[in-house]
Amino acid sequence: MMNVSDDLFSYEVKVSHVSANPISVKISADAADCKRLARQWRVPEVLSFEAELELGRWKRDGVRVKGRVTSAIVQDCVVTLDPVKQQIEEDLEAVFLPENSRLAKRTLDGNGEMFLDPDGPDLPEVFSGDSIDVGAFAAEFAALSIDEYPRKEGLDFADRIESDPSSDKKPSPFAVLKGLKRDESAG
Repeated sequence: MMNVSDDLFSYEVKVSHVSANPISVKISADAADCKRLARQWRVPEVLSFEAELELGRWKRDGVRVKGRVTSAIVQDCVVTLDPVKQQIEEDLEAVFLPENSRLAKRTLDGNGEMFLDPDGPDLPEVFSGDSIDVGAFAAEFAALSIDEYPRKEGLDFADRIESDPSSDKKPSPFAVLKGLKRDESAG
């Protein structure tokens, strides 16, 4: 029986290999990885997936990951169901901390709620063990850029008119009910 996590795209890097001098990691998905990503992202096809990352130490026990992820996918147009190709290109950056790090602790206010500054830096990612799954991290960033409603290029909704543009007055919300007749005998 296949474990669910076995079907997720993954590329782990040992934290002990990351020193003060940043290391470069290039991830390039093969055909099997592209199929795995297509299932994971629920798209018909992933044509390519690559990530170029730089990993370096952050403070004492953390790791900073910076880089760029690119991917080409095929989806079904939400109007015509024709295949639509999308190119994804995203910069990514995050700090990873071991789960036992004091820097990874979430600070709570007096009411037990976590304060998040929307303009501040993202909270650090937490990892356990001696590896960071930079492949899963890059795949997650790419997935966030997938167009949820892909449309074939040049397609517009000109053939569909929601209201009569020649009329200045607003249509009545009861206009739909106008055609219905009340059944007097049922009452």
